[in-house]
Order: sequence, then structure tokens, then C-alpha cells
Amino acid sequence: MNDLSVQIGKVLWKNPVSVASGTFGCAEEMSEIMDIGKLGAIFAKGLTLKPRSGNPPQRIIETPAGMLNAIGLQNVGVDEFIKNKIPFLANFDVPVYANISGNSEHEYSELAKKLDGSGIAGIEINVSCPNVKKGGMAFGLDPDLVASVTRSVRKSTELDVIVKLSPNVTDISLMAKRAEQEGADAVSLVNTFMGLAIDINQRRPYLANNTGGLSGPAIRPIAVRMVWEVYNSVSIPIIGMGGIVDTDSALEFIIAGATALSVGTGTFYDPLSTVKIVKGINQYFEENNYKKIIELVGSLVFN
Repeated sequence: MNDLSVQIGKVLWKNPVSVASGTFGCAEEMSEIMDIGKLGAIFAKGLTLKPRSGNPPQRIIETPAGMLNAIGLQNVGVDEFIKNKIPFLANFDVPVYANISGNSEHEYSELAKKLDGSGIAGIEINVSCPNVKKGGMAFGLDPDLVASVTRSVRKSTELDVIVKLSPNVTDISLMAKRAEQEGADAVSLVNTFMGLAIDINQRRPYLANNTGGLSGPAIRPIAVRMVWEVYNSVSIPIIGMGGIVDTDSALEFIIAGATALSVGTGTFYDPLSTVKIVKGINQYFEENNYKKIIELVGSLVFN
């Protein structure tokens, strides 16, 4: 095996392949069918201060080359996660990141304080949540809000801080820059695009929530373009995601500028896609005489 390790903040991953928050739970079910230890990292199910039941069904629908979801941040709450989920995840030699969501800077700060010293490797900030003090505008749609919530979390923890950026913006590079300026150790992109699917017979949305987040291969070319733009704007590592389902799609993101990857919808297509991608990247390195991931990161050559 080649050296596929990558450095994200203070943490060394054994390889660049992780699983995206919300698509892998806290690994309990997946541990029964795969070797979790082969992953580079785990981004656990998104957390809020208190448990949430999420949106009513229907919450997921398949779309052309993708999936539309409106789960609504269903989760056990941060205290239960610390008490019962982290001890289970500690059984695997894999860094674990907690994805956090809040409706105010105070909630993000409180989540970070609770998780500090809990044994996880870092915190991923979901900035796609509505800020109740700003009339419901998502934090990730305003560069000043991205900056303020990043600053608030950075002050509340010694853990690595990763900001998960929303693609539903005019200039994602600006958002990444503001996160970097306020102390983010890395950025992950992209989160889902807002979408709508309609039952033409009922003339109603399929999802009970009406709209949902679009993910899967349908968004990949846009996500790859955004990774390239951010790579040319910041110096911190990028964790790329958005339609990664096999080795070729994973390598696209690395060549565009991603140091690491997160597989989300791909695990619904094939629960073992992540370990197959690790094997495929290693084979690609063998065939092309690469030794380290950094040799390939951002190596895109334009026509």
C-alpha cells in the first residue's frame, strides 16, 4: 500500500476517504457489514443541543442521478451522543468528527463546549441552519454570519474546527475565506442544494417538508467546480463531497483541490463504496507512480 495519509488540522488520517454526516449514522449498523477501521474518518450524524424527531415523512425521494432529503436534523442530542455514541465509536482506530447545528451563535458555542474534551477529533459546523435572530436566514448564506459562528465555535473549543459550506450562495470562495480568517482548520464542501420534486398526479411536493437537499452524482460537476474555486482562495485543507460514488469521482475532487473526501449518497447506492474507493485510489497511485496524496491535490491543468 502507498502512503495515502492526509493531514487535516492537528489530525492525521490514514487515508483521505471519510463518510459524510447524516449518511452513516454513528456507525452502529455499518459496523456489521464493513471494516470501519479502513476509513480515513467518520463524520457522525448531525447534533443539536436537545434531541430532535425531525420532519414528518415522506423525507427522502430518489431523483435522477441523486436523492432529495428533508430529514430535519433528527438526532439523539449532544448529551446522549457523548454518553453512548462516542464510547462505541472509540472502538475503531478512526478519527471521529461531530457535526453540530444551532439556531443561534450561543447554541453553536454551547455544543462546542460540551464536545470539547469528549474524545472526538474535531467539530464540523453545519452553517445551513436558520439563524432565528436574523429572521431565519441560514448562517451559510451570509459571509458575516459564517465568520461570527466560526469565531464563536473557535473560542469555545480546542478541537479542530471544520466549516461545512452551503453551495446555495453566489460566491462560496468568500464564505471559505471568512471561515479561514476566523480560525477554521478546514472547510468541507459542498452541502446539499435546495431542490423540489413534484408528484404530477397530486400536484404536490413528494416531500412533506416541500423542499429538501439534493445530493448525489447530479450535483458533482458543480461541487467539483466549487472545490476548485475554494482551493484557489484559501490555504487550509478542503474536504470535498457531492456525488462521490467511485474512485474516478473521488479523484476528480482531489485533482480539483480537495485534500480529503466525504462519501454520502454513495453509501446508499453501495454501502461498501468507501472501502472500494480507498482500494481504487491506491491502485491509481500504483499505476501512475504517485507516492502521497499531496502530489495530486490541485493538480488540475486547464486546456
